[in-house]
Amino acid sequence: MNASILVVDDDETTLSFLCPLLRDNGYDVRAATSLGAAQAHIERGEADIVVLDVQLPDGYGPSLLERLGRDGRRIPVIMVTGFGDIDMAVEAMKLGARDFIQKPVDVGRLRQAVDRAAEHVALQRELEHLRTARHPADNWVIGETAVMKQVMYDLARVAPSTATVLLTGESGTGKEVMAGLVHKLSPRANKPLVAVNCANFSETLLETELFGYEAGAFTGATKKKDGLFVTADGGTLFLDEISTMKLELQAKLLRVLEEKAIRRLGGTTETKVDVRIVAATNRDLAEMTAAGQFRDDLYHRLNVIAVRLPPLRDRAEDIPALVGFFVQKYNREMGRSVQGVSPAALHRLKAYSWPGNIRQLRNAVERAMLFADGDTLDIGHFASELRG
Repeated sequence: MNASILVVDDDETTLSFLCPLLRDNGYDVRAATSLGAAQAHIERGEADIVVLDVQLPDGYGPSLLERLGRDGRRIPVIMVTGFGDIDMAVEAMKLGARDFIQKPVDVGRLRQAVDRAAEHVALQRELEHLRTARHPADNWVIGETAVMKQVMYDLARVAPSTATVLLTGESGTGKEVMAGLVHKLSPRANKPLVAVNCANFSETLLETELFGYEAGAFTGATKKKDGLFVTADGGTLFLDEISTMKLELQAKLLRVLEEKAIRRLGGTTETKVDVRIVAATNRDLAEMTAAGQFRDDLYHRLNVIAVRLPPLRDRAEDIPALVGFFVQKYNREMGRSVQGVSPAALHRLKAYSWPGNIRQLRNAVERAMLFADGDTLDIGHFASELRG
C-alpha cells in the first residue's frame, strides 16, 4: 500500500540504511533526527507509520508514544534501538508500540513489522471511509460495541475482494444495509447494486427475475427481457432470504457462480456476467443442508465468507446511539424537535429483549414520537410491551 513511513534516528548510518530499504519496498519514506523534527512531520500528516529510535538528542523516544496516545493519534510505532533490553521493550509495548527491534536490524523482521503496520493503516483508512462516506441511512446498523466492531472489521477486510459473502442473523439485524456497505467499500461501488428478496417470488417467477427470458419463452413473453444478473453486471447482486430458494433453482444459481454465465429462460445461448454475490438468510443453512433442504455444494460456494450480524439484545450498549439516530431521522421527517429520551425510558429500552431487533427499535421510536407532545420521549410514549 502507499503508506508514508517516518524514520526517527540520529544515526546517519542507520538512516542511510533503513530509508532506501523501505523505499525499495514501495513506501514513501521521510527521516527525522530528533523528536522535535518528528513531531513536525506528524503534525503535517506526513507519517502513517513511525520507526522510532529510543535515544535521541532532544529526549527519550518512547515519550513520543505517550504524546501520540494523549493526542488520540492511532499511528503504528515500531521501536528500533541499539540500547534496548527486555524492560525497555515491555515499557514501549505498554505505551502502544506495535513492535520492538534491536540493532543491528534484522531486515526480514523489520519488513514484516512494517507490512503488518501498513495493513493496519489500510484497514483504518477503510473504516474511516466507511464512517464518513456512507449514506446516513446506513448509520442505524453501526455501533461501538466489541461485537459490532468485529463485524465491521471483517466486512472491511473482505469488501475489496470478489469473494462471495454470506450474511446471517435474525430478521431486522440490518443484513441488507450491510450488503450495501460491502458494495460501497468494493471496487464495484460505481456499478449497480441490485437486491432481490427470494421469499417474495414463486420459483418460476424468481427464475425469470434472475435470468430473464427470450421472446416466446412462455405465454405473454412478447419480447426479450434481461434478468437481474445482467442488470447487476459489473456490480453486486444481493440475494436476501436465499434459504427460501427451491433446490432446482439452487442448481442453476450454482452453475452461474461456477461458469459466470447465464442463459435466459427459453434461450439457447449463454451471456457472460461479472457479478459479485452477497447472500443473506435468517435460517441455519448448515442445518438445512444436513436435512436435504439446501444444496451442499451451493452452501459451500456461498459460505466463502460468513459474517453473523448480532441481535440487538447482544449489543444493548449501542441502543442509546441508535435511538438518537432515529430521533433525528423522524425529527426531519415529522418536522419535530425532540431532544432526547428520559433516563427511565432509556433504561427500559436497554433492558428489553427486542425480538424484532433494530427494525423493531426504529418502529418503536417512530411510534413514540407520534405520541410525544414535548421535547423528550418518556416510557409512556412507547408501546405497552416496552413499558414492562
